[in-house]
Amino acid sequence: MKTRLFAITLLLSMPPAVGAQTAGEIVTKTIEARGGIEKIKAVQSQRISGHVSFTQGMEGAFVVELKRPLKMHVEISVGGKKFTRVYDGKSSGWMINPFAESKNVQPLPPEDLRNISDESDFDGPLVDYQAKGNQIELVGKEKLDDKSVYRLKLTNKNGDVRSYFIDASSFLLLKWEGVRKTGDQEVRPGSSLGILLLGLPRGPGTEISIPHRPGQPGNGHQADSQCRKDRDQPADR
Repeated sequence: MKTRLFAITLLLSMPPAVGAQTAGEIVTKTIEARGGIEKIKAVQSQRISGHVSFTQGMEGAFVVELKRPLKMHVEISVGGKKFTRVYDGKSSGWMINPFAESKNVQPLPPEDLRNISDESDFDGPLVDYQAKGNQIELVGKEKLDDKSVYRLKLTNKNGDVRSYFIDASSFLLLKWEGVRKTGDQEVRPGSSLGILLLGLPRGPGTEISIPHRPGQPGNGHQADSQCRKDRDQPADR
């Protein structure tokens, strides 16, 4: 009996395991790695540019301009054609899709507007995630290429589920992947070209996967693409 009491006392007096992380702590450190919440929210506009490559050998460039509170202007050039997508930050938007049957300006469809606030979220889904209705849980620690990463599972208020891979050393976002619910179906990022930039990692040279339909960038299918962000800079718009 005395031995058991001694063992319990010893366990209770031991310090907590070093290095244990909760999902909330990882999110906090990720925000700190980006410069802290004050610096993040001090930025009023941003231009993100980079390149996208598809499995068929096609390559292109993208430019995304964001302005608070939720304004967004996206241009993606592939094969000499330019896809444009715009949201006014309130309730409406339009697009020009050269790969569609109609090449004229079209209003954004309801299924796009349903998730547009996520796409145009200037700070990203991890900042103020609870206020935005996002739920986050830590799936575990694993390897991404040769780096140790934390995998976070994020479920937004619409039920869309994404995984975010956070560098275990720098706490910067390295990669994300996920699905979006459209009715009873689940489609992966790329079903609309705006969603491909939803979780674009902060920092040059990072990548995300973009499934698409061959010949029609942005429609969900089983072909993978990669998107690399080259740089950020203040937007002119």
